[in-house]
Amino acid sequence: MASEHVNLYINSERLLSRLKELGEIGRDRHDRLTRLAASDEDKAGRDLLVTWMKKAGLEVMIDKMGNIFGVWYGSDQNNNAPIMIGSHIDTVINAGIYDGCYGVISGLEVITTLKESGFKPERPIVIAAFTNEEGVRYTPDMMGSLVFAGGLSLEKALQTRGTDGTKLGEELKRIGYEGTEKPGFLTPHTFIELHVEQGPILDKTGIPVGAVENLQGISWQRITVQGVPNHAGTTPTDMRQDAGHAAAQIITYLRKRANMSNGQTVATVGTISFEPNAINVIPSLAALTVDLRDPDEKRLQEEESALADYLKDLEEAENVSITSEQLVRFNPVVFDKNIVTLIERAANKRGLESKRMTSGAGHDAQMMARICPTAMIFVPSIEGISHNPEEYTKDHDLAAGVNVLLDVVSDLIIRCR
Repeated sequence: MASEHVNLYINSERLLSRLKELGEIGRDRHDRLTRLAASDEDKAGRDLLVTWMKKAGLEVMIDKMGNIFGVWYGSDQNNNAPIMIGSHIDTVINAGIYDGCYGVISGLEVITTLKESGFKPERPIVIAAFTNEEGVRYTPDMMGSLVFAGGLSLEKALQTRGTDGTKLGEELKRIGYEGTEKPGFLTPHTFIELHVEQGPILDKTGIPVGAVENLQGISWQRITVQGVPNHAGTTPTDMRQDAGHAAAQIITYLRKRANMSNGQTVATVGTISFEPNAINVIPSLAALTVDLRDPDEKRLQEEESALADYLKDLEEAENVSITSEQLVRFNPVVFDKNIVTLIERAANKRGLESKRMTSGAGHDAQMMARICPTAMIFVPSIEGISHNPEEYTKDHDLAAGVNVLLDVVSDLIIRCR
C-alpha cells in the first residue's frame, strides 16, 4: 500500500446507511427480504444503485446481460485496463442484507473516498454489479459474471427459463436493464471482491480479515431413483423396491464420505421429493440434488467417481433404477498470489490480523479469475450465518474490510505506474 494513503479512511456511516437502505428494498408484508434476479424488486435495487453511481460522478454502463458498471476514469485520456471491484445485489428468498450487496457498495465507497481525497487514478476504477449471482430464479448461479467472462453464451443465458416460467432476457427488457454493451466489453486489469465470509471461521477465531487464496470446485447433480409403488402395510421389507429408502442411503453415504475427508470435501443433499408422496405408499420415485465441493480438482473428481460407483452398487442391492444428471460443474479456482499478498499487507498496516482462506461458496470472483488476476477479501459473519435474515457482520468489521479494500486498490494503481 502506498504511504500517501495509509491514513485514508472510508466514511463508515455512509457505507452502513447505504447497506441498510438497499436492504429495505424487496421486503414483503412479513418483512422478509427477497430480491430475485430481474424481478420488480431487483429493478428497484438496481435503480437505487444507479442513482448512487451517478451522484458519485460515475459513467454508468449496462451490458446485454444486465450487468451494471459504474466507471471512474479519473481523466479523459485514461484508457488503461481498469481495476474492477464488485459483486451482486440479487438475493436468495428471505435473505440477509450483506451477501453481495456489501461488495458492490464497498466499491462505491472506495471510489467516493478516493475522489474526496483528491486522488487521481492512472487507470479507471470500475464497480460491477453482476446479474443473477444467486441462481434462485434462473440457473446457473453466477450467471452474469460467467457470461461476462465468456464461460456461457449470452444467447443461451437470455433464453434461460426461470422457476416461474419467464425468460431472463424478456424480464431484463421488461425492467429496463437490457443493456447495449457486449458482455466482456471491458477487460479488467484486476478484479477484487469484498464479501462477508458466510461461514464461521473468522468469527470463531476472532480474525477480522480473510485473504482468500482459492475457491472450491462445485459439482451439482440431480439423482433420480425409480422404484415400485406398493402398499406400506402389506409389502414385506425384503420384497420392496423402495426409492425412498435408497435415497436415504445416498444421503448417509455422502455424509460418511465427507467425514472421511478431514474437512476437505463437503456434500449436501439440498432438495428431495417423493412420488406418489403419500404416507401409506412405498415411494416409486425419489429425486434429490447433490452438491459436492472441494478446493482440489483431483479430489473432487475422485468424489464424483466414488458416488457414481456407489449408485451402481445401490441400484443392484435395492433392485431400483438410478440415473444421475450433471446440473453444474465448476473447477476449483486459485486466486492471484500477488493480490492475496497485498491484502495481507494492507490488513497488517491497518493493525488487523488476517488469515489465508478457502472460499466454500461460489462467487463472481470465481468467474472473473478466468480473464484477469483476481482475489477476494472476507470479513467475519457472526456464527457463520448467511442466506438467512439473521446474517450479521459487526459494523466495525464491515468498515475495516472496506478500508483494506481501499488500500489494496490504491496500491494496485500505484504499482501499475
